[in-house]
Amino acid sequence: MDFAWSADQQAWHDAAVKFAQTELVDDLLGRDERREFWREGWRRCAAFGIQGLPVPVEYGGKGFDLAVTIAAMEGLGFGCADTGLIFAISACMWTNTIPILLYGTEEQKRRYLPGLCDGSLVGANLASEPEAGSDIYGMQTRAERRGERWVLNGRKTWVTAGPVADLFVCYASTEPGKGALGLAAFLIPRETPGLRVVREIPKLGVRTAPMGELALEDCALPPESLLGRVGRGAETFHCSMEWERGAILAGALGTMRRQLERCIEHARRRKQFGQPIGKFQAVADRIVDMAVRLETCRPLVYKVGWLKAQGRDATREAAMAKLYVSDCFVKNSLDAVQLFGAAGYVTEHGIERDLRDSVASLIASGTNDIQRNVIARCLRL
Repeated sequence: MDFAWSADQQAWHDAAVKFAQTELVDDLLGRDERREFWREGWRRCAAFGIQGLPVPVEYGGKGFDLAVTIAAMEGLGFGCADTGLIFAISACMWTNTIPILLYGTEEQKRRYLPGLCDGSLVGANLASEPEAGSDIYGMQTRAERRGERWVLNGRKTWVTAGPVADLFVCYASTEPGKGALGLAAFLIPRETPGLRVVREIPKLGVRTAPMGELALEDCALPPESLLGRVGRGAETFHCSMEWERGAILAGALGTMRRQLERCIEHARRRKQFGQPIGKFQAVADRIVDMAVRLETCRPLVYKVGWLKAQGRDATREAAMAKLYVSDCFVKNSLDAVQLFGAAGYVTEHGIERDLRDSVASLIASGTNDIQRNVIARCLRL
């Protein structure tokens, strides 16, 4: 088993660290407090190449596989403390860009993928509803064929980047009662009549990735808005979730590494009772636990990248990665706050922000309880 990165993985990781440390450092404390999406940062990431990494060159991308993209996202997470920006980029890639790439028509790919790669478009996913989150087959949004058009009615919530997105992948039921076979996916540009942002939803963390609730009110779409085929919406959704669950926390690996390095530096520098606090066993043990969690998280995420690069199914592995990495991310963030003490609890040092941001990883892309259900099904329990 070879644990070494490829030359492309190493190059993109190192370049992403350098890019983030120089280009993504603008007023994070202020933007977090204002709950402000940084579109300029989004464009900078796109110009660097992040959003286009897993997209073929002919559609405006860089033409790399998921394994390289994961390495770059880890570097971005290490160099950039704006977890919200990284989270929004990941959500867009895995629930908007990838479904279009894998299920879109040639015309849809050429129309939308270049903008998603160059940063002129922000993508979002319309799946969850007030009464249908984990139970995706229970969604109430309806798509009805009226003449040549599809007309959608319903409400979507918990939409990452919803208030600022330009393009939505929306899931709706075409035949209520048919469950998975009754779902379809649609592409909806923001300016489409009948699509309305109802509200922005304040939240605990990842505040720079705004979350919203949207309404579809007789939202009429041309037939070419259908993504894939009628009855294959569930397949499209589960494919995007496999990619998202496996890769959305790649940035968290970088954040955890940055936390670990800050904690080690602090434990060496900070002195109490005449010696560095790292000499106290309780402090050393906490840092050791952080290091072990990080070291055991990385192979899970990179295995997903390896499987998808070979065109193989990663349903179980993606659920395992999401479950384990999110748990470890929260634990490491809490350990960092406790290790820094009062300095970790106040906002100015950014330690507490990592903790607030980490909690979202337990819920996004399906709660961890749902991940356990997915793994159990894969084990045929």
